[in-house]
Parts: sequence; C-alpha cells; structure tokens
Amino acid sequence: MNSPLRKPRINTSISERVATVRLDNPTQRNALTKTMCVEIQDLMPKLEADPGVDVVVLRGAGDTFCAGAVIGELSSVLLDRQDDDTSVDHLSRADLAISSITKPTVALVDGTCMGGGWQIASACDFIIASERSAFAITPAKIGIIYPRPGIERLVRLVGHANAKFILLTGQTFTSAQAHALGLVAEAVPVDAFEDRSNSIVSSLRNRSRFSTHSMKRLVNLTDMNHPHIDQEWDDAWAAMSDSPDMGIGIKAFLNGTQPRFTWGPAG
Repeated sequence: MNSPLRKPRINTSISERVATVRLDNPTQRNALTKTMCVEIQDLMPKLEADPGVDVVVLRGAGDTFCAGAVIGELSSVLLDRQDDDTSVDHLSRADLAISSITKPTVALVDGTCMGGGWQIASACDFIIASERSAFAITPAKIGIIYPRPGIERLVRLVGHANAKFILLTGQTFTSAQAHALGLVAEAVPVDAFEDRSNSIVSSLRNRSRFSTHSMKRLVNLTDMNHPHIDQEWDDAWAAMSDSPDMGIGIKAFLNGTQPRFTWGPAG
C-alpha cells in the first residue's frame, strides 16, 4: 500500500532557544508554494514574539535547500490576484517576514538553492552553505522578473555588474563561486557542515542580545539609507550604559570566564 504524499509545509522545532524552520516539500525539491509562503508570513512574527527563541535558523528538509517557487504555482506565488484586482507577491511577503525579525537569523544551505530559494535564504542575516550546494537565480529562463526585494538585496550584496551577470545569464554557481561573488557568507566542506553550522548557531545564541539586536538594526538602517540614522545611532550608543550586558561582558573578560548576558528586548 502506497503511503499518502505529504503536503508541502513549513516545519518548526525549538531547542535550546534556537528555532529551526524547515522548508518541507521533498517531492518538488522543497520548492515554495503559496501556502508555504503564507505559513512563513504567519510564523515569523510568532518566533519574534517568543521569549524562548533567541536565534532563528532556516534550512531545507533532506538534501536540498529550495528549488525556488513551484513552477505550476508561480502565478499564485508572485501574482496572486485579489478581489480588488490588485495582486500579492507572497514570496516577497515571506521575505519581509523573515527580514523583519530583530533576532539573529541564519540560512543553512545544503544542496540546491535556486531562484526564490535564494531570496528567502538571503532574507536571513547571512547564509552558510555546504560545498555541495549550487546556486542560481533564473527568472530570465522562464520569462519573469525577479521580485524587487530580491533584486535590491542582490545589488547590495554583489554590486551592479555581478547582479546583472547573475540575473541575465541565469548561470548556476558552486558554493565556492557563490561565496566569491558575495551570495553566501561562508562555504563549508560537506563533512564539516553540520559541526560548523552548530558552532555558528551556538555562537549567535551565546552572544549579548543587546549587542546583536542593536548592531543588526544599525546595519539594516545603513542599508536603507535611513533619514534618521544619526538619531538611531545616538539612541543606541546611549542605551549601552543602561544595558546590563556591558558590565557583565567586561567583568567576565577580566575574570577569564564566559559571560551570562541578561538583557532582553522590551516586550
């Protein structure tokens, strides 16, 4: 008797203050459906509000990260027509849900990462990839335009010329090539990938939340060319003296011990 096919879904588990979010659609190489994009939109604010979560990890189920959007559902993913005759780009809404999280986020890419898969991964703070991973952004192969948030982030990461090279050719890159271009933060040998990933996530979990939240926000404001960035910097700098973490960190450093930071986000 054949077992029923699993529906495409987003799976989440939380352990040791780390939420692991898995793209789970193995029969279609974890390609994204409209439902999966909506699930991401609903999930991320819950992880942001959960005091038991300090770090969010995004990865694919099995030996693939994400092959992009399901081609048969591309219109409903990118151009979902509404009753008022407007359309909704659910991929970019999922992107925004991930990029809006104030907690550290990391995409662990092991295997294929194509099209919208890279956009979702790049919405995290950075990407760690195994050396067997392959990357491509291929809208030109199917006659569409890559979503604006994805193109704008691509340009910020790799520059105008490389962004055009990647988008217009639709070429597939190894993880080493992707790292050289700036698509990923680090490429790791396959046999070391899980250990390295665990080490990075553990580091994120143990760092000062005051530091990580503040610096993530300031980096993002720089990307946005925010009009009030000077005031944001002044407020963040002044907040250091009110945070307990600075004193805790200095004392631990002088004593040669591991700091146990206590700052938490308001609310």
